[in-house]
Amino acid sequence: MRPGEIAGVILEPVVGNSGFVTPDVGFLEGLREITKDNDALLVFDEVMTGFRISYGGAQQKFNVTPDLTTMGKVIGGGLPVGAYGGRREIMEMIAPAGPVYQAGTLSGNPLAMTAGIKTLEILRRPGTYDQLERVTKKLSEGLLEAARDAGHEVSGGSISAMFGMFFTGNTVHNYDDAKTSDLEKFSRFHRGMLEEGIYLAPSQFEAGFTSLAHTDEDIDQTIAAARRVLADI
Repeated sequence: MRPGEIAGVILEPVVGNSGFVTPDVGFLEGLREITKDNDALLVFDEVMTGFRISYGGAQQKFNVTPDLTTMGKVIGGGLPVGAYGGRREIMEMIAPAGPVYQAGTLSGNPLAMTAGIKTLEILRRPGTYDQLERVTKKLSEGLLEAARDAGHEVSGGSISAMFGMFFTGNTVHNYDDAKTSDLEKFSRFHRGMLEEGIYLAPSQFEAGFTSLAHTDEDIDQTIAAARRVLADI
């Protein structure tokens, strides 16, 4: 591990940039322990997972607290903005309190902040995450079932509003596993779904997301379209 030479470990706690990949049991906890033991920072990229898989993000979902967290446009209600935060002694290094200069063109943008505050208010309403979990699980399981019924090898799953499906029979634990997917088949599936009027993430190596706007009717129509497409590829 090159002890004493690694300043920090940065990762997506639930991977979305290799497709949807959940952490193995004990993985995040192990990283937390190793980084503490070696006086290194643990940094969670919660651009995708923040407020999406729970109100407190992946760190709340898995009960693992990083030293720093990065967030994306979810805090602006989808508008362009980003933020980071962490332990007091780290954040006090940032100007004007400390010597590290940081500034951003969109920092504190009134429109983005207003949209972000409203989004967070909505997410705090009772039953919000139960609804996201139910709808996303219905979609994920429906897509996997449709693919298997059509004779395709697939794997995948979901957490709250985040899901994914790989065209491989292997359980995907990491990027190497994800690369065993049939990319040509995914391309045909994606094109077929577009022709059905359904836009999915255009890469096998991207996670999918649902929202509170998605209805059971939307999910049923998506699964029905997937059955038609999967039967033809």
